[in-house]
Amino acid sequence: MIQRGYMKNLSGRTRLAVEREYRGKFHLPVCWFEPDGGASRWNKRKLAEPFSRPLIRKALGDAIQESVRWGEPYVFFLAPGIVSWIVPVVQDEVLHGGLLGGVVVPEGDSDATSRDDSVAYLKAAGCKRGPAHRFVAALPAWPQARTREAAQFLFDTFYQISGWKPSLLSRNRENAQQQRQIAEEIHQRKVADARAYPYDEERALLSLIRVGDKKGCRRVLNKLLAAMFLYSPKLSVVRARAIEMMGYLVRAAVEDSPMLEPLIEQNQAWMARIAAAEDFDILCEALRDALDHFMDSIFLQGYNRTNEPVRKAIEYLSRNHGECVMLADVARHVGLSSFRIAHLVKEFTGRSIMQHVKRLRVQRARGLLDQSAMSGAEIAAATGFLDQSHFIKQFRELTGVTPARYRRERRAIG
Repeated sequence: MIQRGYMKNLSGRTRLAVEREYRGKFHLPVCWFEPDGGASRWNKRKLAEPFSRPLIRKALGDAIQESVRWGEPYVFFLAPGIVSWIVPVVQDEVLHGGLLGGVVVPEGDSDATSRDDSVAYLKAAGCKRGPAHRFVAALPAWPQARTREAAQFLFDTFYQISGWKPSLLSRNRENAQQQRQIAEEIHQRKVADARAYPYDEERALLSLIRVGDKKGCRRVLNKLLAAMFLYSPKLSVVRARAIEMMGYLVRAAVEDSPMLEPLIEQNQAWMARIAAAEDFDILCEALRDALDHFMDSIFLQGYNRTNEPVRKAIEYLSRNHGECVMLADVARHVGLSSFRIAHLVKEFTGRSIMQHVKRLRVQRARGLLDQSAMSGAEIAAATGFLDQSHFIKQFRELTGVTPARYRRERRAIG
């Protein structure tokens, strides 16, 4: 369910900067709307008559909801022959409204007959013929590519200038991309009449996890999900296969490195969430989250296995990340200079020593949030963060949500 708020937290300076940046590139005004499509008080000039009509307002409200659903700017027909685009205004998990970036007619489809159809629609929506005709006649003709360019530019500009973090959009965009990839894979497997479950892909998935290739993991995971669905679309069967796959990955990881035994306990929580999934989309999201968490857990045993000093450094961090970790201590443990071990860890793992420490602490905090009744301050102290504020900031950077929200969502699932 989408939470709704109001854009009162957005400063006037930010709004003006967004409008100025966008108008300077595309020579169009930005119009601000509430989540239901109603005009915001921030629209400096009186909007054209069509925007006051219930039918057009509903079209705007529906477009805002679609943009949230897909997690990206949404291009749509405001009326027959009239194209517009909207950017969802979201902070964390809360929808505050939408930014309308323009109203145009498609290039090549802007003849008198098409514009007459647009006027007729607006008139049927309650507009007077004169204002409707003037509104349509003033619309510029744009090619489709420029429309999409403007929509993406407005999206990027708003979030860059505002500094808002739209975690709701990020998650929805990932979900939408995943479903598209699964649908494409299902189609390809049907065409190729490949209905056997690809067990070799599970081995490929484990290899990609070991080297921290998240993009590659997502691609293979979606292939496996498509195969599960194609083998049997019954949700109970897909759940069972997903749980079986996670069991295989955990078993193989622990056999490879006894240090990863905590994954066995974590796997129980992952399986519970997968088993509770009420539909295929929710199951896909749960499995993707489990895979990301799993990857964070065993990535430290990936690249670094080919380099002994790096392996020793990572093992030291795994045992001591709850304490105050100093680079000099790590260097002393592996018998190299601070500069050399810092360089090797970054080269072989793609992350700095402190990035590893942060991930280990957040991973441990996740477990405590799932399995204990400890307060945020207690967990911050137990996992090595400076204080609760530092803990919240670091946790949100890696997970996209606050510790409190993470615990609330996990308990709701359980």
